[in-house]
Amino acid sequence: QVQLVESGGGSVQAGGSLRLSCAATGYTNRYCMAWFRQAPGKEREDVAILDTDGTTLYRTSVQGRFTISKDNAKNTLYLQMNNLKAEDTAMYYCAAGGQGCHMDSDISFWGQGIQVTVSS
Repeated sequence: QVQLVESGGGSVQAGGSLRLSCAATGYTNRYCMAWFRQAPGKEREDVAILDTDGTTLYRTSVQGRFTISKDNAKNTLYLQMNNLKAEDTAMYYCAAGGQGCHMDSDISFWGQGIQVTVSS
């Protein structure tokens, strides 16, 4: 069983930065891990994915601004978010899954979510 707890969210002005952390308990090395987000009135979408072979994938809208990484010694996933925009405002979720981590159906474990608000 894997448990995921996010931290590091908050409010920031456009152009600013935040780093989200996701502390995991349980063995996560066998899982792809990802950050998803859901804005009010919109469907949840994948933002950044870290596959088991170290491959990273990003949503086009965050490419070049967001970086996903993992510290295996701390069993913690990160999302560094730079040059934030108002449209990045959403609830962000840490996730772990068996394959792909592109869609909700790929995910086995979810964090509780953390709010990121970007004001313009």
